[in-house]
Amino acid sequence: MVTLDALETLTAACLVLLLGRQILARVQFLRTYSIPEPVAGGLLVALLIFALRSFSHIEVRFDNALQSPLMFAFFATIGLNADLASLKSGGRALIVFLGVVAGLLVMQDVLGIALAWALGQERILGLLGASVTLSGGHGTGAAWAKVFSERHGLAAATEIAIACATFGLILGGLIGGPVARFLITRYRLVPAQQPDGTANATGFEEPKAVRPITPDSVIETVALIAVCLAAGSALASWSNGTAIELPAFVWVLFVGVVLRNVLAIRGLYAVSDLAVSMLGNVSLSIFLAMALMSLRLWDLASLALPLFTILAIQTVAMAAYAMFVTFRVMGRNYDAAVLAAGHCGFGLGATPTAIANMQAITARFGPSHLAFLVVPMVGAFFIDIANAIVIKLFLLLPIYG
Repeated sequence: MVTLDALETLTAACLVLLLGRQILARVQFLRTYSIPEPVAGGLLVALLIFALRSFSHIEVRFDNALQSPLMFAFFATIGLNADLASLKSGGRALIVFLGVVAGLLVMQDVLGIALAWALGQERILGLLGASVTLSGGHGTGAAWAKVFSERHGLAAATEIAIACATFGLILGGLIGGPVARFLITRYRLVPAQQPDGTANATGFEEPKAVRPITPDSVIETVALIAVCLAAGSALASWSNGTAIELPAFVWVLFVGVVLRNVLAIRGLYAVSDLAVSMLGNVSLSIFLAMALMSLRLWDLASLALPLFTILAIQTVAMAAYAMFVTFRVMGRNYDAAVLAAGHCGFGLGATPTAIANMQAITARFGPSHLAFLVVPMVGAFFIDIANAIVIKLFLLLPIYG
């Protein structure tokens, strides 16, 4: 057994990011299909750890104590970056995209239950291998697994939920780039240009851009992020067991939105968008590297064939939905293609994966202001509310006996 403490795990995650960068620099195939750096490096390390465990009986364990704070910090920066005046400009697109996302939630649950029935499995298993863990991710999956175990008698529900969410996290980071690249090349799409000839890019669109920030702006932004984490965690604890119970990261994002806009309206402080985006990109990259390198791939290897079949078909369905529904409904243009990549990211994995997918696409083909305006808010905030409603409606169906 090789155990790395929190600092060693952080060091390993940073090295994984550098490894992913070197892999992409040398492997044209991965650049062609816009695979994000954390995915390339993280999956390679996860595969090496899996091989060590399988053939040498050496198990590597990471201390992921910093993983949740990094994820929360990323969502805090999304909230702090959300200027309500800017969100108004994407209001219609946000509402339409939310409808598209809700349609996927329903499709995933119908498909999961139907496949479980066709394979002779419990219907509740199909629901667990659907929007609960795919669009919901690890946190939502673990929360609902407890309900499925206690109220519906599904054995090993938590282990199944974690394995399904892990599968989704991997595939969400792998299919987003190819889907968007196919759409962009197939329809010869280019970014929309502003009247002055330059695209209106944001910090999250250009993670490698050099930013003129100061130590003071960084310290002030770190303080704002800390407030978001503390207040969001307190609100999450307060809401537990109530009708408005939401994951902690959603509350963190909400606090960020309120904090930024209240400070601006009252004229008390102007949030530094450059410092916010810089710290957000750092948190995102390290979080993804840490999450992917510590994947327990042996949990996926132990999935029963019926569940693996359900998840494989869900992945194909996600890609098809992104190409034939998300892309078409959102306008069949370059922004719609980038939105499709983002939808693959959080439709199977998580919002950080969606952002990484879109960054990989825009780094190659050009910025998409609309996608980076809409996806973070829908993927990090509205989807959890919509998913909770859809799951509760499906649980009312008398088909789980």
